[in-house]
Amino acid sequence: MNKMMEMEEQMKEKLCFLEGFVSAFRDGAHTDIFLKAGNGPPIPSHKSLLATKSEIFKTMLECEDIKSGSMDTVTLPELTHAELRSLLEFLYAGSLPNPDADAHAGPLMLASDKYCVPFLRKFCERRMLGSLGPSNALDVLEVSDACSNHGLRERAMEVVVKHIEEIVFSDKYEAFALKNAHLCVDVARALVVQLKARKDGQT
Repeated sequence: MNKMMEMEEQMKEKLCFLEGFVSAFRDGAHTDIFLKAGNGPPIPSHKSLLATKSEIFKTMLECEDIKSGSMDTVTLPELTHAELRSLLEFLYAGSLPNPDADAHAGPLMLASDKYCVPFLRKFCERRMLGSLGPSNALDVLEVSDACSNHGLRERAMEVVVKHIEEIVFSDKYEAFALKNAHLCVDVARALVVQLKARKDGQT
């Protein structure tokens, strides 16, 4: 028991020590690069932190224009300002407040895939699995398909098929179908498989 308490105390001390990185980000202390989203003002950050958290960022920051200082802004147009701030907050802190995590899990999952941040990918996967339901199953299905996350995709598909009447007659499904014809085909096939299994079970 004492050993466990000692390890817990050491973990708390380590987290407190690492919070200095978060404070540096929030205060904009000694920043040397700006990241700009598709909207809103640029956000100051630190090249060294970005390079250690993502191999993609590391490669981007080794660009001659950035190394020479002739370019001090990197644009990530696929993210909104709020999503970019949440991405940076995670890179500095390794976590996110619940409201931000729930609101931005989808876009951050896509960002984790694009910028190769495995820890963020796992974090977003857990958040989406924890909140998965009829209201967001299509969003999760779309994101998991884009990221080739087969486990998450399968779980989302199960929810869609289970609540097919509620989902397929919603306005959201119409918009989803226009963008994701291949997923609609997969939904139809999964539904047929389920109906056949029920029919076979009754005979």
